[in-house]
Amino acid sequence: MELRKQSFFTKDKAFYAALFPMLLTVAMQNIVAYSVNMADNLMLGIYSQDALSGAAIVNQIFFMVQQFAISVGNALVAIAAQYWGQRRTEPIRTLTGIALKLGIIVCVILIILCQVFPVPILKIFTSVPEILEQGKSYLLLISWTFLLFVVTQTLMAALRAVETVKISFYVSLVSLIINVCINYVLIFGKLGMPEMGIKGAAIGTLIARIAELIIVVYYLIFKDKKLKLFSKELFKRSPELSRDYRKVYFPIMCATVLWGVSVPMQTAILGHLSDNAIAANSVATTFYQYLKVIVIAMSSTSAVMIGTAIGRGDMARIKSDARTLSCLDLAIGIILGIALVLLRNPLLSLYELNAESTVMASNLIAIMGIIMVGMSYQMPVSFGIFQGGGDGEFTMKMNLISTWLIVMPLSFAAAFWWKLPVEWVVVVIQSDQIFKCLPTFIHFRKYRWMKKLTRN
Repeated sequence: MELRKQSFFTKDKAFYAALFPMLLTVAMQNIVAYSVNMADNLMLGIYSQDALSGAAIVNQIFFMVQQFAISVGNALVAIAAQYWGQRRTEPIRTLTGIALKLGIIVCVILIILCQVFPVPILKIFTSVPEILEQGKSYLLLISWTFLLFVVTQTLMAALRAVETVKISFYVSLVSLIINVCINYVLIFGKLGMPEMGIKGAAIGTLIARIAELIIVVYYLIFKDKKLKLFSKELFKRSPELSRDYRKVYFPIMCATVLWGVSVPMQTAILGHLSDNAIAANSVATTFYQYLKVIVIAMSSTSAVMIGTAIGRGDMARIKSDARTLSCLDLAIGIILGIALVLLRNPLLSLYELNAESTVMASNLIAIMGIIMVGMSYQMPVSFGIFQGGGDGEFTMKMNLISTWLIVMPLSFAAAFWWKLPVEWVVVVIQSDQIFKCLPTFIHFRKYRWMKKLTRN
């Protein structure tokens, strides 16, 4: 025991044997899942710039739905992983039901808002009539995917909490294949089908989301041997577990949504600068988000491993596990940042942008390559290790202060008061990914984030 306390990095081979397969599988699943939206983006970029920009602003709304799904799933994983460390699955089933009910209620409200007020919602991001028309057509169809997506992600979070991750990859792979095939046929009017443009992309995504949910439900009913989710405990009323979930969910939701709301707000700032800024930022953030899913995979994997360790009561090992994970985060970030910068020209060649948008997108990708390094450290530590350890309050407070009291006011000033070039506005907008590293590191070294969430 004393030797393990003195070890800076974890030396147990079983730790790495569990870490890397899970990380690789979740990363591949995230990459393939993000490719569903990427397929829309890439094909619409070939189809027309207005269609690309219309889908881009709607994807900011979907991004908020995605953040909500992440918060619901992360709160579930934070508690369920600790129960899984004790090999207690009955509370996990009840907690999953609590998370599902929350997700369904919120998504129904969002769908109604998007169906009734599509144009007012889109005008938050742009006032260009052509882009608004394209965005409205896309939003009216894509909003129906919100409920499907959140339910699927919650079910996969429950599986991830019990260290079942391979199914997520296969679900996303099937979804990608379906989406790409339908997009090709409907966007461009192939195989005798009408040319539907942006509506065709929305239909492809909707059918892909339906397929995802069907596959996950089938797996849970017929293949899963650990969780056995569909039983009487799924929607069992438990005031105690509901309180536990709300206590964990609230700070995680606030941290996720406080940061998540800022992203479309930042896109809205760029959208009101110029049409070229919308297109360039859409392309640049597409590739940035593509690599970011690997960082998100590290966050998810860290939360499961730290939560499971706390559930086992293996407190002596948690510090060295966490140090190992945080150093891997930084190394991965450096590799991803370099890759983003080196690949920017080949990636931009895939798009039909005008000359000004192309130069602007190239500059933005270079900036985001640097930002990637900071984000790859602070996000997996704050959203993975801290939340997996049972502490969501620190991340909530940090995002509140850094995003809304520092970055957002400076971003508006840079864009509309100082009237800086688009590239410098993006530097200001993304700056929190760098300076949040310091408070994250300080809190990490205090080790006050290790908290037991389970009931006896």
